[in-house]
Amino acid sequence: MPKFFYIARDKSGTKKTGFEEGANQEEAVGHLQAKGLVVVNVTPEVKEGGGLRPEVVEKSKFKVRHYRVTTDDLTLFCRQLATLLGAGVTVLKSLDVISQQVSSRRLYNVLKDLEKNMEAGLSLHEVMAKHPQVFSELWVNLVESGEASGNLAVILNRLASYLERIAAFKKRIISSLIYPVILMLAGLGALLFLTIKIIPTFAEVLKGFNVTLPFLTQLLITVSIFIRKYILTMIGIILISVYIFRKYISTKNGRMQYERFKFSLPVFGDFFRVLIMERFSSEMATLIESGVPILYSLEITEHSVDNLVVAEVIRKVKEDVREGRPLNQPLEKSGFFEPMAVQMVTIGEEIGELSSMFKKLNTFYQEYVETFLVRFTSLFEPIMLLFMGAIIGIMVIGMFLPIFQISRIRS
Repeated sequence: MPKFFYIARDKSGTKKTGFEEGANQEEAVGHLQAKGLVVVNVTPEVKEGGGLRPEVVEKSKFKVRHYRVTTDDLTLFCRQLATLLGAGVTVLKSLDVISQQVSSRRLYNVLKDLEKNMEAGLSLHEVMAKHPQVFSELWVNLVESGEASGNLAVILNRLASYLERIAAFKKRIISSLIYPVILMLAGLGALLFLTIKIIPTFAEVLKGFNVTLPFLTQLLITVSIFIRKYILTMIGIILISVYIFRKYISTKNGRMQYERFKFSLPVFGDFFRVLIMERFSSEMATLIESGVPILYSLEITEHSVDNLVVAEVIRKVKEDVREGRPLNQPLEKSGFFEPMAVQMVTIGEEIGELSSMFKKLNTFYQEYVETFLVRFTSLFEPIMLLFMGAIIGIMVIGMFLPIFQISRIRS
């Protein structure tokens, strides 16, 4: 019966290597899994010169489509890896198969580096931790949990579902904002065209009539002359202001002040807070469901929430939980979490269904955000149309008032 060289880890994480007999690779993997080992790689062996060496497999050529690693690239990678591992394929073989199908040059290079380091004996979560710009702390900790429990395929399926939910939610938000943005840009374009092109043409025509222009017409012409003369300067000032603002919020104090300002805005402050709560509840649900302890889950969300104000809130909550308090108490004390969220966490802790409660919270916050965007879009459209109509109407009236005045004089 043929032999297969294997690299595996036991439940304590200790590396194991050796040879396993089997009619084929799948049977050898099954034997190893029956021994409670997490299989990293199983390589068919062929005899050469009296010894054994891994069989060399020729790789197919990779076709690159783009360089950067997108959310869709990571989601597809996670789903493919979960499917292959669930089918009994080893981690190394799975990475090799997926690397031949990815469309991102950078992800291809990363996967090849993962293969290389895992062949040297490192675990999957350890090699992922070497690429923090691609695999976040959430990825690393969930994979570590899956490797420790022997349920890596199950954990990756949960991670893939989480990534798909996040991607779908972001796409719905972007789709809701596309129309208002296009409408606003079209309106601004129309105003600039009237101001820069149409009004100066009318002004040249009116010069030949030698009449006193109404105040509104004079104001429009003055504004038009100012914009035409200083438009490049204004664009430069705007770009410099944006640059200075971005540099300011890149500092810790500047970013904290900007985030507090966003949360204090009327109407939109609640919207920004709910966006953060949606991400927090989604990550906590995924982490706790995957067997990550609450303290580690809070630490991961603290680093991945992408908001310094909320990260500080979560840090204080984590410290209170470390001292032995139930999660609902520091959440309530923070003042950031709504009473409904605190109550649902309390119930989740009492009945032992904390991950389910966070899922329900996540569903509620997603529905809130989508409802808000629908209402905002439905209100923004008529308001924008009325505003643009009023501005354009004033400009048209201002241009035609001198014509009416000349008509009265001549009649």
